[in-house]
Amino acid sequence: MADVLSQSQIDALLNSFSSEGSKAFEEIEEQAKEQKIKNYDFKMPKKFTKEQLKVIDGIFENYSRVLSSYLTGLMRIYCKVEVLQIEEQLYYEFNNALPDYVMMSMINMGITDDDVLETSCIMQVSNPIAFSMMDRLMGGGGSYVEQNRDFTEIEVGLFSNVLGKMAGLLKDPWGTYIDINPTITTIETNARVMQSISPDEVVILVVLEMEIKDVKNTMTFCIPAMNLESIMAKFGDRWSRTTKKLDPKKERERRVSLLEAIKDSELKIDAVLCETKLDLYDVLTMQPGDVIPLNMPIDSNVTVKIGDNLWFDGKLGIKNKKKAVKIDNIYKDLGKQT
Repeated sequence: MADVLSQSQIDALLNSFSSEGSKAFEEIEEQAKEQKIKNYDFKMPKKFTKEQLKVIDGIFENYSRVLSSYLTGLMRIYCKVEVLQIEEQLYYEFNNALPDYVMMSMINMGITDDDVLETSCIMQVSNPIAFSMMDRLMGGGGSYVEQNRDFTEIEVGLFSNVLGKMAGLLKDPWGTYIDINPTITTIETNARVMQSISPDEVVILVVLEMEIKDVKNTMTFCIPAMNLESIMAKFGDRWSRTTKKLDPKKERERRVSLLEAIKDSELKIDAVLCETKLDLYDVLTMQPGDVIPLNMPIDSNVTVKIGDNLWFDGKLGIKNKKKAVKIDNIYKDLGKQT
C-alpha cells in the first residue's frame, strides 16, 4: 500500500508545480514577443489565401501606377500612389471608422460574365486628399487646411468627374484576369447613408496611400468578399492548364493558314555544289585556267539551303538557257506542305 503524503509534502509538491508553471508561462510570453504572434479569430476564418491576396495586390499595384500618372497630368504636380495594405474586415467595422462627412462613390464593375455575381465596390477618398485635389483643380496650390464640414454641391459636381475617371482606370489592371467596364453609380458625402452592403458582410479593404504635394493620406476600395470569391474562381479557370490533346485536323488547318499568310515572302536560296578547303597561298596565286579539285563524284547532287538550313538536294541542269536545279529529295516536313 502506498505511503500517505503529509500536508507539508503536498504543499511542497504544489509549490513546485506553480513555480514550474509560472516559468512556462514566462517562456511562452517571451517567445510571443520575439515571434510577434498574431491573434486569430476562429469565429470568422479568413476567406482568401495569401496567394489570392497577392493577386489582388498585383492588380492594385498596376492601378496605383496608372492612377499616379493620371493625377500627375491632371493637377500638374507630382502625385504618388502605392498600395498600403490589404485586409479582411466586416463592413460595419470599416463604416464605423469613417468620419461623418466623407467622399464615397459606389462603382458598378460591369462584369458581363454570367458565372460571376453582379459586383459593386465602394471607393472612398479621405477628406485631406479630396479637399487638396479640389483646391488644385480650382486654381489653388493643392494645400489642405483641416476642416470638418460637408462637401458643397459645386465640390461634389467637380469631383464626380474625377471619380468617374479614377473608376474607369480600373479596367486595364483587372482586364488581365476578367473583362470589366466600371462606372460610377452613386456618390455620397455621408458614410452612414451608404448601406448597399450588409453590416455583417465580410469585405476586402484595399488601402492606397496617396501623396499630393505635402498632403499624404489614404484612398480605400471596399469589395464584398462574396463577389470577389466568384471573380477569383474565374481567375482559377484562366490559370488552369488544359490537358486536352490537339485535334490533328485543326492543327493541319492552322499550319495551312500560316503558310498561306507567309507564302509570298521572299527567301534567299543557295545551291551548294561542294565545299572544299584551300591554302591561302593557292588562292592568292590562282590564275585563269587553274583547276580546283572537288572531293565528290561528277554525278553527285547539289544541296539546296534556305538560310543555314538544308531543305533539298537535286541535280544541276539547264532550263530555258539558264542554270537550274531539279529537286530530288526534301529534307524538311514543312517543305512537304509546300
